[in-house]
Amino acid sequence: MKVLHTVFSFFILNAVIAQQKPNVVFILVDDLGYHDLGYTGSNLYETPNIDALAARSFNFINGYAASRVCSPSRAAIMTGKSPARVGITDWIGAKTGTDWRSLNHEDKLLPAEYIHQLPANEITMAEAFKESGYNTFFAGKWHLGDEGSHPENHGFDINIGGYHAGSPFGGYFSPYDNPKMKDGENGENLSLRLANETAEFMTKNSSQPFFAFLSFYAVHGPIQTTAEKWDKYQSKVKAKGIDNNGFEMERVLPIRKKQDNPVYAGLIETMDDAVGIVLSKLRELGIDKNTIVVFTSDNGGVASGDSYSTSNAPLRGGKGYQWEGGIKEPFLIFVPNKAPKVVETPVIGMDFYPTLLALTGIEEKPNQHKDGINLKPLVDGLTIKKRDLYWHYPHYGNQGGEPSSIVREGEWKLIHYWEDGRNELYNLKKDPSEEKDLVIKKVKLVDAMEEKLMAWLDQSNAQIPLRDPEFDILKRQKVLDGYEFVKWPKLEEERKAMLSDKYKPNADWWGSQSVND
Repeated sequence: MKVLHTVFSFFILNAVIAQQKPNVVFILVDDLGYHDLGYTGSNLYETPNIDALAARSFNFINGYAASRVCSPSRAAIMTGKSPARVGITDWIGAKTGTDWRSLNHEDKLLPAEYIHQLPANEITMAEAFKESGYNTFFAGKWHLGDEGSHPENHGFDINIGGYHAGSPFGGYFSPYDNPKMKDGENGENLSLRLANETAEFMTKNSSQPFFAFLSFYAVHGPIQTTAEKWDKYQSKVKAKGIDNNGFEMERVLPIRKKQDNPVYAGLIETMDDAVGIVLSKLRELGIDKNTIVVFTSDNGGVASGDSYSTSNAPLRGGKGYQWEGGIKEPFLIFVPNKAPKVVETPVIGMDFYPTLLALTGIEEKPNQHKDGINLKPLVDGLTIKKRDLYWHYPHYGNQGGEPSSIVREGEWKLIHYWEDGRNELYNLKKDPSEEKDLVIKKVKLVDAMEEKLMAWLDQSNAQIPLRDPEFDILKRQKVLDGYEFVKWPKLEEERKAMLSDKYKPNADWWGSQSVND
């Protein structure tokens, strides 16, 4: 009898210990800009649930994505390695080499090659949690490979909606055209569905440790919302005053000057509603005090290209760009029983992996997360060793960004361009909008930072784009003229139409309130 009592006590003790392990909810938004939230300064978009999370979290105001586009950033989060080291340096599906010519952009360089799926030998964050007894769950956008490289192949027990697609093929309202997720009733919202799936998983696993990764397809194009939300935000924009011109020319493409897109605003609010579902469920289950919550984005907001959805001002550029608008992100970590704090230390996407292991008491894997560092000392009120941050994007962004590599050293940021080898240097503390290039005034600093950048690229086995021997400057100028004199006026017309009282969007997503609408 004594033996049975001892065995029973052993199992009870282990169950209690298991319950004491912190859960982790990782929320990743697609294409969300740094200033797309209320707490980061938007005076149009309404995000009360995320704002409330920020108020009780560690808010890393110099938080960065590992890349200016999605797949590389996601690979970096999953592996703790830089995109250059992993080998995924562009969104999976982008053309490279001579295939790039088929797009008729007439560029100087042939984009570098990259691998098209997350390597099987990488020990992902999900696998690390699974090895430590966590139940693992994924919902939403994956975009890290096709068959054989889906979430369930990289450590997730459950996968709802994650496959090779980088955008919601069926849009944001059911039917979704998603082979990894059953359709809901016609008009069901995708972001809310993913949140509800996450909430259901947490409910079923509330008595044991779990790692839940909610990866919204929102706010990637095609941007869609409901009639109610469009009306709400169209009214807000009208009350503020509609500018005659909403765009200006960046180096290559037109770029949106201010946040005045009512459809995008509605898409953001629904995403925030979905975040609220998850956070409310944690409280309802009584496990919010034992759950770490991460909130971030994979790259900057889309100000050029794609759906021209938002403005990242006062940051320059956006998704696909080499400037801060392309890589600076919301970067929140809620840690139970820790007082919230604003943290100025620059951090990057690879840091999530070792940090979450440390915060949950799991042994770190330094041979895996080579490019990330543990941020737990900052959570504990300590400091971490100063370091430089690096980025490498040997491709052309669909949004107008140029092939380039970057190093941030303290307040200084150097951008090296592969088309002609030129550099730009900015002081981010004094010039966060990157308006004043100091490359001529700081020659020695430029040389030292460029040398450091090249050494890092070599150590990371980074692939470099090649010059296209068929490049024709006259053909290129014709393309650029088309962007300025054809594309720009068309965008202005579309913007005004979207703000017009007579605006009527596509029937396949507007009638989301009722099946019979």
